[in-house]
Parts: sequence; structure tokens; C-alpha cells
Amino acid sequence: MASYYGNEFAGRPTASGETFDPSALTAAHRTLPFGTEVQVTNELTGASVVVTINDRGPFHGNRVIDLSEAAARKIGLVRRGSGMVELAVLTPDA
Repeated sequence: MASYYGNEFAGRPTASGETFDPSALTAAHRTLPFGTEVQVTNELTGASVVVTINDRGPFHGNRVIDLSEAAARKIGLVRRGSGMVELAVLTPDA
């Protein structure tokens, strides 16, 4: 399950020290190393996006990744707020 976080966090520091930009293709994951590239595929639509992990979370429910608003928009999650996704780690040794 994926969700997203948007403009309310814009400009705040992420766990990696980067400034959160909702228009960037980034995401939060609990354990993957910062800088890891992950392909996120919406199981309902088949749409996918590649994001870079730069934050930690999500820390609620059964969610495994929090996407930036731009990434969520690319795979059609903004309207629903969350959805079932498949993750594929693209960065070797992550």
C-alpha cells in the first residue's frame, strides 16, 4: 500500500537532509538506503514511476511507501489518496 504527502511538507527537511519538494520524484521508505531508486507500479492501473528514496516512513497502517505528490500523480494515486502498489528496487545492492 502506498500513500503520498504533498505541499504541507514542502520546504521541510527530509530524513536524508534534503529539502522536500512535492514536485520531485521522491519517496519515503522505512528501510531502503537513501538514494535507492525504486519503480512503483499502481496495481490497479499498471502505471509506474521511478522514485528516489530520500525520507523515512510511512509509519502508519500497512503502507510501505510514501510518494511525493508528483510521483503519486504520475501513477494515479492523488485522487484516491492511497492504493496498492508493487515495488521493484532498481539500484544494485540496495
